[in-house]
Amino acid sequence: MGPHDPENWWYVRCASLLRKIYIKEPIGVSRLKTIYGGRQSRGSKPEHFKKGSGSIIRKALQQLENAGLVAKEEKKGRKLTARGRSFLDRVAHKLKLKIQKEIPELRKY
Repeated sequence: MGPHDPENWWYVRCASLLRKIYIKEPIGVSRLKTIYGGRQSRGSKPEHFKKGSGSIIRKALQQLENAGLVAKEEKKGRKLTARGRSFLDRVAHKLKLKIQKEIPELRKY
C-alpha cells in the first residue's frame, strides 16, 4: 500500500523502523520485509501475502546507520546503538509529558 502522506512518509517509515528495531532487536532486512508486507492484488484471483520492498528498508537503515542510531551486528541483523536508544527514550518521554498535559486524567500514569 502506498504512502498516505506523500510529504513526509519517509520520516514516518524511518521512525517505524526505529521502533521495530527497538522492540525486536537484532532484526534483519528479511524479517522487516515480512513485517511491512501486505496483500497482493492479483486481479480476479484470490489475494496472497507479499513481502514489502527491501530497497526502501535497506536505504532507510543505511541512513539511520549514518546518523549513528542503528548498527549492524555480524550475521544477526541491525540493532540500536546507545545513542539510538537514548533518542527514542527521550522522544517517548516528551510525548508522555505532552499527553499528560493535554489530558489531565492520565497524569497518574
